[in-house]
This record gives sequence, C-alpha cells and structure tokens, in this order.
Amino acid sequence: MELHQVRYFLAVASTLNFTRAAEQCNVTQPALTKGVQKLEQELGGELIYRERQLTQLTDLGKEVLPMLERTLASAETVRRRAREFRRKEVAPLKIGLAPSISASLILDPIAEIAKCVPGLRVELREGAAEKLVELLLEGEINAAVVGKDVQDMPARIDDWSLFEERYVAVLASTHQLANRPSIGIDDLRETVLLERTGCDVALKIQRSCFPEEPLQLGHCSGHDLHLQHMAAAGFGVILAPEHMPRLPTLKTIPLEGDPISRKVRLLTVQGRRYSPALDAFVKVARLRDWSVEAPHRGMSDATLPDVASAPAG
Repeated sequence: MELHQVRYFLAVASTLNFTRAAEQCNVTQPALTKGVQKLEQELGGELIYRERQLTQLTDLGKEVLPMLERTLASAETVRRRAREFRRKEVAPLKIGLAPSISASLILDPIAEIAKCVPGLRVELREGAAEKLVELLLEGEINAAVVGKDVQDMPARIDDWSLFEERYVAVLASTHQLANRPSIGIDDLRETVLLERTGCDVALKIQRSCFPEEPLQLGHCSGHDLHLQHMAAAGFGVILAPEHMPRLPTLKTIPLEGDPISRKVRLLTVQGRRYSPALDAFVKVARLRDWSVEAPHRGMSDATLPDVASAPAG
C-alpha cells in the first residue's frame, strides 16, 4: 500500500467524482484510476462502485475509509514533525519520574529552559527507578529524576544528587492528629496510612519506622491526587515527601525526629551527546536552589545556561 494510492481513494471518497478527485490530487484521471485499482487489488475487493454517472463507496470502502484517513493523517504528521525537527522548531525533552516524584518539582526548571530553548516539547513518563534506568539506556527518555538508590547502577549512568528532603504527614484539618506540632511514630501506628501504589520508598519507611510490625494500610491509589482527596475526606494519613503540592484543605505536619528522608537525584547517560534541551535541563537542575522554603523560586536570567555553546557529552 502506497500513500499516494490512499490519497487518491480519499479524494474520490470525498468528491464522489473521479475527474474532480484527479484535479484535487493534481494528477491525470487515468493515473488516479490506476492508483485506486492497485489499492483495491491489495485490499482484495472493490472500494468504489461506478455505474454511469453514479459513484459511491462499497461496503468495504466505507469500512476502511476511517482507517485510511487516520493513516494519511499520521503520515502527514510525521512529515511535518520531521520538517520542524530539521528546522529546529521542535526541541524534544523526555523526562522520567519515579512514582514518589511529583511533576510539580520540575515545572520551574522547565519554565526556565523554555526561555532559551525555542520549540521545547516536554514529555513526562512515570516508572520505577530501575525501569527508568532501562529507558535511559535504551534512549527512550533523556533524563530521570528518582528518589531512591538503584541496585547495581550501570557504570554508564551519570548520577547527581539534587537535594535531600524529609517525609511529612499529610492529613485533613479535622483529623485527630491535625493539631499536633509534630507526629511521632507511635501515633502513626495507631492511625490508618493511605498507600501510594508503587511507591519507591515504601520499603524504606517500613524498615525505618515499623520494623517489627506491618503498616496499618487503608485505601491505596497510584495517583497522589486520589490519595489527597481520600485524606481530605478523613480516610487516613499520607506519608509524603515535603515537596509534594497538596490540596488547600490538607495540613502538613512534621514527623518527630525526621525519621524518614531521601535524596532526590538526576540521572542521565554518560558519554551520550546532549541535545540543547537536555543540556539546559541538566544545568538548570544542578544549579538550582531546591530548598523547600522557596519551592517556586526560579533562577535569574543571568544564571541560565548558554545553550548555544557545545552540548555536554
């Protein structure tokens, strides 16, 4: 199947007239007719029924019409994106995030690099830290932000520590623990904890705070916002990283002695040539002040990386 054959068929389907379809495709009518016939031969049946002045789609033609429309639209999208990429109108940046890393954490850095990287197009993907390392090595993502140590980290992975943060209790203002200045581990043993499915620090929390008994887990979800709505409704307490944005109806209370913390790290592939977008993201991330006291403070324009210089490798 060739794309020009698809285009000829779609032109006939829209005009129901071979002469006008040929004019629309800027080809002779015999050439258009031949292209449609070859498409019919490949699909194994007639697509267009012609009788004197009457032209209409057969049942097979009606069946394949929407699929062929999508095929042609996809091909045109690929061509357009390729042209944009060659002209540097699109600067793709694919970032992987571990389940415990909120997308809000990297919004300010992305906003910073958008000022100096025209055509920036960001794609975010979530996965366990080990899976993100695989995607990095396969070239499926350009960078990853994780919050746990990766066992048997490949030597090809560059690993930079961005900041360290503590875990806090997130709960409804009506919760029985909401008026405490801090919450102890013993208090947590007596309450219901909401579980973040796939959380990459869950085992660390279990070992650090509840080594002798399992956690009293209640409802669970793979999405932070779902858990926050459940917490706001009084179903339990969330143990969450301090940077995680929260609903205005929820309170954040520190844990006594800050027993749970983690280092947030940036991963890329060593020796692989950086695109301007990735180069800018790595530089902004490594130079940024990540303190929780100023979570939305961006760097001044003077500190923006010079992406016109040779990419890091």
